[in-house]
Amino acid sequence: MTSGRAWEAFWRDTGDEPGEVLWDAAPALTAGVHLALFEPHMTDPALTLVDLGCGNGTQTLFLGDRFTSVLGVDLSAAAIEHARRQDKAGEARFRELDATDEALVAQLHAELGEANVYMRGVLHQCAPEDRQALADSVAELVGLRGRAFVVELSEAAGRQLMELAHRPMGPPPKLRPVLEHDIVPGAVADAELPEFFRTAGLTVLASGDLPLTTTEYAPSGERIELPSKWLVLGRS
Repeated sequence: MTSGRAWEAFWRDTGDEPGEVLWDAAPALTAGVHLALFEPHMTDPALTLVDLGCGNGTQTLFLGDRFTSVLGVDLSAAAIEHARRQDKAGEARFRELDATDEALVAQLHAELGEANVYMRGVLHQCAPEDRQALADSVAELVGLRGRAFVVELSEAAGRQLMELAHRPMGPPPKLRPVLEHDIVPGAVADAELPEFFRTAGLTVLASGDLPLTTTEYAPSGERIELPSKWLVLGRS
C-alpha cells in the first residue's frame, strides 16, 4: 500500500514536464484508447465524468475536451496543484478527495448527482482493507444511470514491474523515483478485480485485456507496456 504521505512527497518532488511520470503517457495512448471501449456503454454522456485518481490531470484535460462536465479528484494536494498548473485555460475542475472516505464521497454524489467514472490504476495502490471501500465509492458515484470504466494492472504487470526494479543495471530511470518514494505497485488478483465491484452492487457490462502504455522505454528502444484488465460497470 502506498500511503497518502508517500504520494504527497512523490508529486511534490515531480516536475511539470510532460511524460516525466512513468504512467503519464499521452492521452492518445491511454484515455483515448479507453474511451473507444467506454463510450458505447454510456447511457448518458451528459453526466459529469469523474476522473478518480487523476494525478497531474493529463487525462482529465483530455476528457474535458470531450465531455460537457469533467471533475478530476485525487488524494494528493500536490497532484491537484500539478493538475491546475497544467490547465492553462482554467477550463477543468480539480479537487483533493480521499475516495475511500464514505462521507466525502456521499457529499460529492449529493453535489454532482449520478456520474460517469474513469479510474485508471488506482485500486492496486489501496491497502487491501480499503479496496472494497473504493469500489463502493465508484458504485455510489455511478448511481443508477452512470457507468464506470476501470483499468487495473494485472498480476502479470506486478511481476513485470518487480523484474524491472531488480534489473542488474538498475531500474529504468522513470521507475526509480517511484521506488524511492516507497510507491510499491500492489497486486490485485485478476479474479478478485470484478468481485470488488459486484460486491458493491455493480454489474460487469464488458471487460477485456489491454496493454497499459508507460512513458518509459526498454534498452531495445521499445516502449514499455504493462498488462492490464479493464471493466465497464453499471447497474443491471
